[in-house]
Amino acid sequence: MDLNDTKQERKKLVDRLVSSGYLGKKEVISAMLKVPRHMFIPEALRYSAYVDSPLRIGFDQTISAPHMVALMTEYLDVKPGHKILEIGSGSGYQAAVLSELVGDGRIYTVERIPELAQSAKKILEELSYSNVSVIVGEGTQGYADEAPYDRIIVTAGAPKIPAPLLEQLGEGGKLLIPVGDRRLQELIYIRKDGKEFKEKKLGGCMFVPLVGEDGW
Repeated sequence: MDLNDTKQERKKLVDRLVSSGYLGKKEVISAMLKVPRHMFIPEALRYSAYVDSPLRIGFDQTISAPHMVALMTEYLDVKPGHKILEIGSGSGYQAAVLSELVGDGRIYTVERIPELAQSAKKILEELSYSNVSVIVGEGTQGYADEAPYDRIIVTAGAPKIPAPLLEQLGEGGKLLIPVGDRRLQELIYIRKDGKEFKEKKLGGCMFVPLVGEDGW
């Protein structure tokens, strides 16, 4: 890939995601066209930045495949002004996509590996994503300081749905989380309706394990 022509490569990727049915909402399409995915990937792998595949970012972690980012972002149904909690910052790419959607809202993204959190923070700042706060912490416990949240997104596979995340979800809020074993999971969509949590299964997926008190 010619890194001098990343906009064209990004458009080709987004067009493929649209034609494959992963992307449909115009605001999500616009966000994924704007965010330079190659900036969130180690330099040695940037030639693969606009291939629809997960890529290693160090510390046994990955940046999600673009189709998974598209699918999760579409289901999350982000609106301007939303307060969002992301568990698993990784390199910061998903947070950047969400940043394009919340307008004057706010994103709090929690990463347990300090080096990744520091790197994500630096990249996000360099790209002027000023509405994103990167927190080093134990993701299965969420981030109670800023709860409740309109949306919560988990980008690591959990053995169960951590109770603190349900507790930190606001009324009418939506949560997306992969649940299963260490290798294969089911993507679960949850909506809070009063005191009830309504669940829907969205299909199989593969994420790195969610590590912590209520994880692995």
